[in-house]
Amino acid sequence: MLHRFKVFMALLFALLFFALSAALAGLALFQFVTAFSHEELISGFIRALNTSFISLATFELAVGISKEYASEERDEDVYGVVRRTISRFVAVVATAMVLEGLVMTIKYSQLDLAGNLYYPVAIVTSAAILLIALGVFLYLSRGDCPRHRVDLAEEETPQWRPRYSRKATALL
Repeated sequence: MLHRFKVFMALLFALLFFALSAALAGLALFQFVTAFSHEELISGFIRALNTSFISLATFELAVGISKEYASEERDEDVYGVVRRTISRFVAVVATAMVLEGLVMTIKYSQLDLAGNLYYPVAIVTSAAILLIALGVFLYLSRGDCPRHRVDLAEEETPQWRPRYSRKATALL
């Protein structure tokens, strides 16, 4: 009974985030089309692109919820699923943050508000810290993934082959 309730709630939240993502994608399309009729063409395009990234982040969240909680079958590689979901979501969020910082930089420079440039710098710095934290998370959690575990016997005898011939690597 509890499992069915959990699956129902996960499907409900996943559908909510899918609907929100579709609405944001529609808004981005509307912003893109209306950018042609206004004088601020580049600003409209950037606004539509920013909304698209938010829509993509919402979509990734919905996919993560539906894959992790709403599916009846359980993936045995839970760490791999979590690592993939977090990596995709954080990458989309960091891209949206960097884009927002760039938009703010362009706006402030056009309006001669150089004193307010520390806001976009803070946003871009936050995105960089977020990506560094993601890298640290992936580095520290790599041993928990069965796919990344290497025993000593495999480490002593590498199972890889050179991709290029010796002549080709000599030219590089």
